[in-house]
Amino acid sequence: MNIASLLTNDRVKCASEASSKKRLLELLADMLASSDDQLSSSAVLESLHHRERLGSTGIGHGVAIPHGRLAGIDRAYGALITLTEGIDYDAPDHQPVDLLFALIVPEQSTDEHLQILATLAQSFSDPVSTEQLRRCQNIQDVLELTEQWIVQNAAA
Repeated sequence: MNIASLLTNDRVKCASEASSKKRLLELLADMLASSDDQLSSSAVLESLHHRERLGSTGIGHGVAIPHGRLAGIDRAYGALITLTEGIDYDAPDHQPVDLLFALIVPEQSTDEHLQILATLAQSFSDPVSTEQLRRCQNIQDVLELTEQWIVQNAAA
């Protein structure tokens, strides 16, 4: 599976603005819930908040991967935002975050969840990829770039 398959036009925003981590998580929850009747913004937000209470999902170098599990869904969903200006996200390197990929997976999909998170962490640790994302001006650019990010199937 490629990461772009988790995204839709409704779940990608370039050069957005956010005033706080809380507001950003609300925006991501709305984006994740926007294109599927199975998802409610409030349930997605609660799942993202639950994970953030365990520790920040900021991974450093201006990147965060907020994620959570949700009962009642049958597949993973992603949303990606690039910000015009980074915000405080409690990242381990204390740098402001300006790239976020939110992920919601079915409650029972542990292996898939871990595989997707590993692919995202690897892709976001590449300075070339992150700089390309920061320069993306439209949704198509983001989808084309993330099309190259492939989740390796554990059964392969």
